[in-house]
Amino acid sequence: MTRSIGRFCFEHRWKVVVASLLLMVAGFASAGSVVGGMSAVQQRNVPESLQARQLLGEGGSQVVLLVEGVDPKAARTQEALRETAAAARTLKGVTGVEQPRTASDGSGVMLAVGISQTDEEETAVRVADRLRMIRDSLPGAKVRIGGDAWLRYETKGTAQKDMRDAEFKALPLTFVALVVVFGGLVAAGLPLITTIISVGAAFVVLLALSQLIPLDGNVTTVVTLLGLGLCIDYGLLLVGRYREELVLPYRRATAAGRKGISRAERAAAVERTWATAGRTVMFSALTVAAALSGLMVFNATGLRAVAAGGVAASLVAMTTALTMAAALMSLFGGRIHPSRSALRGEDRVGGFFAKLIGLVQRSPLLVAVGIVVVLLSLGAPMLGAKIALSGTRILPPDLESVQVTNVLAAKYGRTERPAVLVVAQADPARLSTWVARWSGDPAVVRVESARPDGAGLSSVVLAVRGDSQGPAALGLVDRVRAERPADFRIWVAGQAAELVDVTTLLREGMPLAVTVTATAMLVLLFLLSGSITIPLTAVAMAVVSLGATFGVLVLVFQEGWLSGVLDTLVVGGLDPFALTVIFAFAFGLSIDYEVFLLGRIREHVSGGLDTRDAIRVGLRDTGRIITSAALLMLVVFGAFGTARMGDIEQIGIGLFAAVLVDATLVRCLLVPSVMTLMGKANWWAPTPLRRLHGRFGLREESRHEPRVEVRQ
Repeated sequence: MTRSIGRFCFEHRWKVVVASLLLMVAGFASAGSVVGGMSAVQQRNVPESLQARQLLGEGGSQVVLLVEGVDPKAARTQEALRETAAAARTLKGVTGVEQPRTASDGSGVMLAVGISQTDEEETAVRVADRLRMIRDSLPGAKVRIGGDAWLRYETKGTAQKDMRDAEFKALPLTFVALVVVFGGLVAAGLPLITTIISVGAAFVVLLALSQLIPLDGNVTTVVTLLGLGLCIDYGLLLVGRYREELVLPYRRATAAGRKGISRAERAAAVERTWATAGRTVMFSALTVAAALSGLMVFNATGLRAVAAGGVAASLVAMTTALTMAAALMSLFGGRIHPSRSALRGEDRVGGFFAKLIGLVQRSPLLVAVGIVVVLLSLGAPMLGAKIALSGTRILPPDLESVQVTNVLAAKYGRTERPAVLVVAQADPARLSTWVARWSGDPAVVRVESARPDGAGLSSVVLAVRGDSQGPAALGLVDRVRAERPADFRIWVAGQAAELVDVTTLLREGMPLAVTVTATAMLVLLFLLSGSITIPLTAVAMAVVSLGATFGVLVLVFQEGWLSGVLDTLVVGGLDPFALTVIFAFAFGLSIDYEVFLLGRIREHVSGGLDTRDAIRVGLRDTGRIITSAALLMLVVFGAFGTARMGDIEQIGIGLFAAVLVDATLVRCLLVPSVMTLMGKANWWAPTPLRRLHGRFGLREESRHEPRVEVRQ
């Protein structure tokens, strides 16, 4: 099938190029609509803490004015606040203005303006602009804006800027790396062009998805990460294999006294490339899509949206690479040549990877045990991992809204993100009477004043001792939920309650998610290899590799290792949603590199080599491509690791660590050592499964040029 795709796109290059460019333009044109339409995702059957958040949301959001450096009791200050409050009440979308409150140390005053969540962003900007005008009446005053509505506005803007900055960093660095890998501008530019088209086309798919399911900002991160990473990898693999397939035609042309090769010979090289490397690209995209599909089983619309975006991005990357790359080779193929070392045959008899596999196969057991020990050591910090919702800790501390949040908590007794918040279907007086019993609880520092929160609702904060998501806070959530009032309904929310609910949700969905992902991996690898041994060992090695990745995340984001060098936000724990996304991504990418290597080894076994020699030749042939692909992935993920938003930063650095570990320790050392030890057992399968693979296994006809292998 992939052979036919390559032939068609090579022959109809202009149709493919025009269609791809139109799709890319449409995608980038729709990007504003996609991003602008994203919001916090709602879901059905939501946990109690999120139900409470939705109830409070129906009562509206707030924009808070914080004025410091003035005397709150001065007549001029009071008059300025009255004028500002009166002006705010006249603005569209404003639902009310609270009375001004003075800081506990008298250093300032705050004014909270309630706004409707309909057109919240536009209303928040309008209100903030009007509140800042108080500077005209109070020269020299320090004026800042905060509140939950403004916090969401700044968070969204910062995340979008992080995405743009990451793309602008990744693309030039990737191009430089590709030039180094291929030694030419045309060969380097081809994967980059397909990548840009892939990212644009993915937004068309996102626009369609947004009509079916709600999407949030995390989906953009997923699509950009996978679009950049996968399509660059696929382009690299296809161009690298195409250059290999040109070696024999170029040698024949040289022997015949010709300076180059014919278009027909290039077309044949594309067919052979698509029949082998194209098939690998297809399998790779399917494995990544299958890995992300495990997220669909969680009862969390946000994770399902991430899964849908990831599956779409991987399939778009595959489609773009298999179509646009062939068309570009038809247009510019005359400027893509084999490397000089390949023409001389030097890459067949020596080089780093030939020497590396020679060392590995001399002592495969020692290498396998040593690498497993290293990976387990890297994963050991996971034993002390703390799971915590990041909240405002993932936000840059210099954001105005974050600074205001901290001041409101310290000086106004107003906790914007409390550990425990009780929302009641009762008036503040009844809620205050019931909640007074918790003032003597050992985990409670104070019970704040109950306040009205929308029609028929009120809420009260239970300020806890110590960590807002520590054992004391979590225990308090359980106790309050166990002793609900008999005469009115309550919802227990806050950071601690959300952590309880989220971990419960993930714990319930994880077994099925892991089963779906692992089963999909096993089936796909079986269809590729015809073995059940290889899929099982591949999944086992991917799990060990993931453990090492999570261990690195604990050291960086929980313990603060290298935080100064990496400029990371140390949040004291790992976000469960980020961990789940990294698990799915890293698992898929791990199997992705397995497919790259296994596809070539299987090809050599089918060509008549024994398993030991096939492993040696396969790693020798693909080692440079795998490490180059990993290098490009590292550039992309490293660019996202420089983000200011902590969740994007965690995903970027987590995937950076996953690729680094997998492409070096696992793929170049552990896999060849284990496969060498297993020998012919690599290809074992029960007779019924062998028959099944013979009938349904995915393969291309072997029509490649004969290869001359030089034994070492």
